Amino acid sequence: MENKKLIYAVDDDSSIRELYSCALETDFICETFVNEEELFIALKKKKCDLILLDLMLEGKDGYDILNELKANGFYKDIPVIMVSAKGSEVNKVKGLNYGADDYISKPFGVMELVARINANLRKTHQIPALISFKDLEFNSELHEILLNKTKLILTLKEFNLLKYFILNPNKVISKEELFTTIWGEDNSLETRTLDIHINTLRSKIKNSECKIETIRGIGYIFK
Repeated sequence: MENKKLIYAVDDDSSIRELYSCALETDFICETFVNEEELFIALKKKKCDLILLDLMLEGKDGYDILNELKANGFYKDIPVIMVSAKGSEVNKVKGLNYGADDYISKPFGVMELVARINANLRKTHQIPALISFKDLEFNSELHEILLNKTKLILTLKEFNLLKYFILNPNKVISKEELFTTIWGEDNSLETRTLDIHINTLRSKIKNSECKIETIRGIGYIFK
């Protein structure tokens, strides 16, 4: 499977949506949407790596949608690049103050767009060498997870699951998000597959202060 980042782009101008699709298809997977309703339907199915968000939309504008994204625990960490023909300093500052990670004015060049996307993806996906949560410690350089300074013996899937939990503590994580992140699939695996891995992982960290709690009908939370 190609390891391309998934970009969601929201714009009510069909020519801009077509431009996104054509300009980004080589380096990314790009899906385009007309409004906030289509965007959030897609996000519930699969979390993306970055969002291109037009400021002027019919219905809710870009600022309103940005507020919703940043107020939601599922989506607040997704980098958002605001895109608008309104290139004034006031609009840029307002967008950044609302939580946007970057701002690009129309008309924009394809090379600049790709460069901005890559720059924001690099910032987002940089992981510190050492991350701790309670008595668990993830070392990205040594590629190991320690429980009270003792290395855990984990399968690759267990390791990736626990790493994802450590990186996202106290956050409700849907089963769909775990399938997509760990297996690279979206709803294509049986729920039982994930349940088995979670139960095995729980047994391996049973002596930890950290717990994987089930949120019925949704997924899990790591506390």
